[in-house]
Amino acid sequence: MNIYLVCNVGMSSSVLVKKMKEASKNKGLEAKIEAYSVEVLEKVKDEADVILVGPQIRHMSNEISKIVDGSCPVDIISMRDYGMINGKNVLEQALLLINK
Repeated sequence: MNIYLVCNVGMSSSVLVKKMKEASKNKGLEAKIEAYSVEVLEKVKDEADVILVGPQIRHMSNEISKIVDGSCPVDIISMRDYGMINGKNVLEQALLLINK
């Protein structure tokens, strides 16, 4: 399972990615969880099972959805979970989207 976070430069989400990886490990899940910038999304979109957009670039969600072109679900991470670096909640959000 590939869970990709998209943020402006791909760096601000790195701590959240770490927390999500810990939550995934605690659940016994095999998951590749990575953060990318919008600029490289075109190259990695076909590998993704879900793409979560950082709230700081939610204004780009329509553009991101066009790039992904329906190949996987796209959703915006809640400002609260992002700000609190709540990897468990963001992982659950991703899993719900994948299992729809």
